[in-house]
Amino acid sequence: MGGNRKERRAQSKGAAAATAFQPSTELDEEGVNMILRHPDRQGPTGKTLFELAEERQYQLDVQNGKRPPKDNTPAREPPKDDDDKLTPLPEVVLYAVTMAVCHFTLDVLVYNQYREDIIWAEIITRAATALPIFFLLVYLSHLELPTRFPLLRNLAFFAGGIAAGSYLVHSGNKHGYFYVMKAAPPVATLWVWSTMEMDVQYSALSALAVLAYARWNDFAFF
Repeated sequence: MGGNRKERRAQSKGAAAATAFQPSTELDEEGVNMILRHPDRQGPTGKTLFELAEERQYQLDVQNGKRPPKDNTPAREPPKDDDDKLTPLPEVVLYAVTMAVCHFTLDVLVYNQYREDIIWAEIITRAATALPIFFLLVYLSHLELPTRFPLLRNLAFFAGGIAAGSYLVHSGNKHGYFYVMKAAPPVATLWVWSTMEMDVQYSALSALAVLAYARWNDFAFF
């Protein structure tokens, strides 16, 4: 029995060895294709684990206030908040309405300065008529193209501010009260708007230029 058991074990080991992989010099079609296959040099198509971990860590740092949020603003453009999905239309409407209110207020002040009876219907009509003009001016100045060139934009408002301020001073000193009552509110509103749109250094230089113009011509301010 013992010898038979040993023989059976030897036979089973021999059978297992016979069914195992045996080296061979012959190649089938599948083996040839595997050898001739080009290696994949494209790299990973998705994000790696390191990239995913880095993005997650960045999000945690932003939530904890350790790092500022990313800015996706293109180069040479003023920075924008990526989370702000509002169009510039509300801002344009706000500017235009504010300018119309400024026009209305200046109109009342001019009437009061010359001690004329305030005709509210005419003042409201002039402010309402100027509102779409103000809207168009603000809209054009806040388009993407002008904001790409901040220097040219500042220079344009700088020249416009000097022209409006100088004309307002000249008109108040040279023209009659009726002409001033008609021209002063819109011109003064444009002067205020130009000053607001400029950077602070350009606004200061514009005000100094108007003051120098008045002093040079010996004009008085009202």
